[in-house]
Formats: sequence, structure tokens, C-alpha cells
Amino acid sequence: MDKLKVGLISLGCDKNRVDSEIILGNVKSAYEIVTDPKLADFIIINTCGFIESAKQESIDTILEMSQYKGKYNCRGIVVTGCLAQRYGMELMELLPEIDIMLGVNDYDKLVENINDFISDKQNKIYNCGYSDFNINEGKRILTTKSHTAYLRIAEGCDNYCTYCIIPKIRGKYRSRSIENILQECNELSLRGVKEVILIAQDTTRYGIDLYNKKMLPELMRSISKIEGIEWIRLLYCYPEEITEDIIDEIALNDKVCNYIDIPLQHISDNILKLMGRRGRKKDILRNINELRKKIKDISIRTTIIVGFPGESEKDFKELRNFIENIKFDNLGVFKYSREEGTIAYKMKDQVSEELKTAREGELMMLQKHIIYSMQKYKIGNKYKVLVEGKKEGVWYGRNYAMAPDIDGVIYIKSKKELKVGTMIDVKITNSVEYDLVGVVYDESGK
Repeated sequence: MDKLKVGLISLGCDKNRVDSEIILGNVKSAYEIVTDPKLADFIIINTCGFIESAKQESIDTILEMSQYKGKYNCRGIVVTGCLAQRYGMELMELLPEIDIMLGVNDYDKLVENINDFISDKQNKIYNCGYSDFNINEGKRILTTKSHTAYLRIAEGCDNYCTYCIIPKIRGKYRSRSIENILQECNELSLRGVKEVILIAQDTTRYGIDLYNKKMLPELMRSISKIEGIEWIRLLYCYPEEITEDIIDEIALNDKVCNYIDIPLQHISDNILKLMGRRGRKKDILRNINELRKKIKDISIRTTIIVGFPGESEKDFKELRNFIENIKFDNLGVFKYSREEGTIAYKMKDQVSEELKTAREGELMMLQKHIIYSMQKYKIGNKYKVLVEGKKEGVWYGRNYAMAPDIDGVIYIKSKKELKVGTMIDVKITNSVEYDLVGVVYDESGK
């Protein structure tokens, strides 16, 4: 008898992607996994519920996939992820197209729930349990390129920023043990992974709950001893939590990329206070200056929120001047999303959508000019590049300063075939907006 076919659509952030990979690992032994939802008996949608645009994308995807019931093989729609956890039964009643709903702590029930649904034990199935203890772990089917993997080191969040619903969805901050993380790293290395990207809601606080102290430097040091792992990349480092030990580990450990993602959100102390952020402008400037002082070629990425309630023209101008002066290597700008259940939802002085859009556009244009001016100074430099693949006959890859999917790439001119997943030296010859162009170093005449 043929196995049931299951397809999965993953929406949202890379933390959601890890959950999706664990879901696929959980169902692999029971069902056949297909990449085309038209072939699937059950379609699993791992949703995002962080901001309005992400919620809308999730709902649109549910509605689109539900139409596959009449057109193709689909027998049931399974919805999980942050949107399911956040809205629960309300969402299931709003969207009768959903057959099975699972929260972010219930992936281990998936096979059982699908089997129960098939055998008509239950018409609709709902499992959305809240947890401050559960951390999704287990064998994963990687959805990234085979040489790169995200590595979740903690779950949940204790920061309670006034605009953010994540603590109510994901629970309190809880770290995985170093032993568990290293075991997974070893397994990933044996599968050919060369780059591990450390993620959590706040990576800088890793270990504070388990070991009563921040253990990120020790964790990076331990991972770097694993044979086969060549790059360790840091995302989501809260600015006020970046310690001297973390900076030193990046500076001194050859396997830790000289790259850091710092979600600043704003620079005005007035707005930072309203956001419930613990750090202030002086803390942010001190740590950025320290990073650049100790790590000359550090690449700093950040994210900014514009249009937060109470953001005055003075606050925005301060933010704009800060971005212009600091010159981040990569920067993302998001319009504030008013989310029910958060403190900011009830704040006065909400900013109009028109003004949010104008401010977003102004900062993105500014960043485009900054990148353009910075890119030209990279021409002539040599970088170690991780070969990712081929686009329209041209090879491409990333260097230490480029995280997958969110930053640029390097297009590589080569007279010979390159092997995906290998690291080669590339000399930069040109730049195209956010991307670079180069030639294999031994073919450049040097």
C-alpha cells in the first residue's frame, strides 16, 4: 500500500524554518514527503503571526491551499506555527477550511492527529498547548542548501518589548543544553554542513537560565572544535547584551564569522523607552564602536522599526542621522505593525500608515546609497566564498559578510566547474547594487 503523501509550506522567520524541518523529520517515517502540494494528501502550513503582513500571508496561503481539496489529491489542511498558537480556536472557527490545528509545542502529535482524522475518529482536531518548558528538538530534514543549517540554541523570550507578541506565543526564554547543541552540530557536520547559523529570539542571553550566566562565548568555542564546521554565524544579538567576552570570541575565533546581526529597532532614547527596550543610545554606540575597534572587518546588520507610536519628526531625524553616520553593512526597515495583545497597541499617538510608508522609503533609499558607496571599496579585495549554486549559467556564493537569503551574494566568473558547498578564494571585480561580482582568484592572474 502506498504511503500517504504530505507537503509542507513554511512561512516566516528562520526559527519557524527549524520547526518546519523538525516537523518533516517527525513525519518522514510515516508518510512520503512531497514538494509539490498538488500531489499531497495532507498539506501542512507552518504559519507566521508576528506582524500584520505575515498574518495576511498565512491566511491567504491557508485559503489558497484549501482549494486543492477539490482540485487535486488533498484530503486535509493542517495549520500550525505562530498564527495557530496565537489565535487558536478563534482562527479555526474563522477558517472552517482548517482540518487539523497544532500549536508550536505539539508537533509530536502530528502523525497521530492525521491518522485519527483519516479514521474518522474526529472530524476536526485541535491541539494548541502553551508551554514555558518545551523546546522542539529532533531529527531534521534540512530545507536549506546542504552545506548550511540554522541552529536554534534557545526558545522563547523574556524581553517583553511593547510591540512584540512573541513571549505570549513562544513562552519564557529557555536554553538548550550545550550537550544537545553539540550533538546536533556533530550530526550536521557528518551530513556535510559547513556553516551553522546560531538563532534564538535573543542569542546573547544564551545559557542564563540553565547555567546562571551567559554562555554564548563558550558555546561558540565548543562548536568551533567540531571538525567540518568552518563558519559559525551569529544572528539576533540584542545590543545591550553584547559583552566584551562575545566581542573577543568573534575577534579571536577563526571559525566565527566577523558578522553580527543586532536588531536595534530604533536609536532615539524616547522611542527605545516606549518600546520597552533595555538598551539606550549610549549602550548601542559603545558596543558598535567596540565591535569595530576590535574587529576591523566586522559586518554589522540591523533592523529598524519606523512609525512606532509617538515617533516624532525629531525622533525620526535622529534615527536617519544615526543610520547615515554609522553606515551599516546591511539594514532592514519595517513599518510598525499594531498588534492586539501588546502594550503598544493601546498607546496614544499612533502614526499614520502614509507617514510610516514615507519614512520606510526614505530610510531604504538612504541605505541603498550607503551600500553603493561602501561596495566600491570592496573591489580588488579577496574573499573566501562558500559556493551556493548557479543562476542563469553564473555561479554565485557568499562570503563571511553575507547571511543566506537576507544579504547579497557574490557572482563568480569561472572558466571551470565549481562544486557547490566548497569554499574558494574570489577576487572582487565589480558591484551591482547589493551584490558583488568576482573571479576565482587563481584565474584572476594573481
